[in-house]
Amino acid sequence: MKNVIIGTAGHIDHGKTTLIKALTGKDTDRLKEEKLRGITTDLGFAYFDLPSGIRAGIIDVPGHERFIKNMLAGAHGVDIVMLVIAADEGIMPQTKEHMDILSYLNIKGGVIVLTKCDLVEKDWIKMVEEDVREVLKETFLRDAPIIPVSSVTGEGLEALVKKLNELAQTVEERSAEGIVRLPIDRVFSIAGFGTIVTGTLISGSIKVGDGIVIYPRMIKSKVRNLQVHERNVECALAGQRTAINLANVKVEDIKRGDVIAPAGVIIPSMMVDVKLSLLKEAKPLINRDRIRFYTGASEIIGRVILLDRDGLEGGQSCYAQIQLEDYVCVLRGDKFVIRTYSPMMTIGGGVILVPNPAKHKRFDEKVIRELKNIEELGDIFIVEKVVYDSLLPLSIAEIERKASILNVKNISVRDLINLEIEGEEYFYHRKRYSDICAKTREILVDFRQKYPLKEGISKEELKSKLFGDTKSKLCDYIFRLMESDGLIKIKNQIIALKDFEVVLSKEQEKLKEEIIRLYNASKFEPPKVAELKGYSELLPMLEYLTNTGELVKIDDEIYLSKENFMEAQKILIEYLKQHGEISLAIYRDLLKTSRKYAMAILEYFDSIKLTKRIEDVRILYKGE
Repeated sequence: MKNVIIGTAGHIDHGKTTLIKALTGKDTDRLKEEKLRGITTDLGFAYFDLPSGIRAGIIDVPGHERFIKNMLAGAHGVDIVMLVIAADEGIMPQTKEHMDILSYLNIKGGVIVLTKCDLVEKDWIKMVEEDVREVLKETFLRDAPIIPVSSVTGEGLEALVKKLNELAQTVEERSAEGIVRLPIDRVFSIAGFGTIVTGTLISGSIKVGDGIVIYPRMIKSKVRNLQVHERNVECALAGQRTAINLANVKVEDIKRGDVIAPAGVIIPSMMVDVKLSLLKEAKPLINRDRIRFYTGASEIIGRVILLDRDGLEGGQSCYAQIQLEDYVCVLRGDKFVIRTYSPMMTIGGGVILVPNPAKHKRFDEKVIRELKNIEELGDIFIVEKVVYDSLLPLSIAEIERKASILNVKNISVRDLINLEIEGEEYFYHRKRYSDICAKTREILVDFRQKYPLKEGISKEELKSKLFGDTKSKLCDYIFRLMESDGLIKIKNQIIALKDFEVVLSKEQEKLKEEIIRLYNASKFEPPKVAELKGYSELLPMLEYLTNTGELVKIDDEIYLSKENFMEAQKILIEYLKQHGEISLAIYRDLLKTSRKYAMAILEYFDSIKLTKRIEDVRILYKGE
């Protein structure tokens, strides 16, 4: 069954609640105060089935100016509006303000209902109709049908239902595949059931047993029970008025304006970037003016930061950042309304472009250009930006979470590289990869100039320079991608440019031969590094000879030539094969060296797991 939400709008005492009772048989004034005073002060709800079988939920909103915030809390989920105007009074101040609000909330369809027609003459009704057409000629209801009715006599109700039925059939059904979001407009408890929240499910679908989060309080809960139009259901769909029985949540922990959604899909923020428009008749808005910000079912005090000007005139639009005094829970594309702080009057509204932005400097051309791209290109730009802003590839799930967009695979973004990493699909931005490659080349060229005798930079050092402190395995994947593209070569955790080879000068070749000759001749009592003349200048050559395998670094002070190292190893292995174990003293005598050198060499063999120390002897290492 298709569902639509019909919302009322109009001035106080123009017959909205009475009209709903005439249509549905239900009195939407539920509060004692409302019944005593005869005015609606908060949201009321009812439903009825249209002739086509479409179920219409009706939201009754208060008409008094003091309760505009309550009207706003219910208007966000409306598909069709019934603008209610009493025939004996015509258009009044709240009629106009409600229309302004509905326009900013992007409600596009509706019908104009002239109520209390039993109280006036037919000629008067015609005059009121002409007046309504004139006032609404520049609004989304300029071509809407005007239907005179009387909730007392029933006149016109049949025609109204017929028109609502026609409009309902043109309403595009909301997708159940979107992110589950329900702005809470009512919180209460029922004995034996616990906490109940209600709201219009604006996207997605929710089932009994689903885990949810109440934003911005980040309270985790579970759906214990669901009702749609007073009936228990297993699943509620986008577009339905929904009541949710929450598990393990107290009424006092939640308030109107909070949002129910799955974990991880909303980032509560105290700032939003927006495209803001002012009503033509509004007074100029000055930078940092204090305002009341309405979106979903929430009202939050904030300040308007105009990003490209000092003042916004009535009828104009601009990009702005709203800095709020409490957390808001929104996604890109959500609509909002602003009212003056005091006295409270609706002055404008717009659309949210960035739900959780950084704080901007004013008159920053880059910021303005980016917001313009977000407004004009939408999902394509957002996905591209999210992927480009990441130093490493992102999975589809990560992109959808960061961009607050579903079905990313269906969005064609030309500059993304599609990668399969360990069986999962990832995306990387071509320009980001190009930037990383350029930076890698720059780092490696600089490293080569500083350390001409080193084969390359360690993988960990390069990872740190490129990607910071991340421990992601995706860094290794990017290195392998650069290697396959012929930019770098990787050997023993050392990275260098593909075409890099250490080439010694004649002076360096001569120094190399002198060092090898010195270490060969010194047998098993080589000079300590610090004892070498000009040792600090020799360190790069010692490291180079270690990397080429011509020297073996025993510890920071002791090196052996390859020839002597192989001999020390052979002596050790042959003795152990014959005797099973060896002491430090015996090995010292076999090498004809001092205890200090013998100990250092044995400890090196322990470290490479050639030998294993057991108390005062070594044996051949056989594994653990």
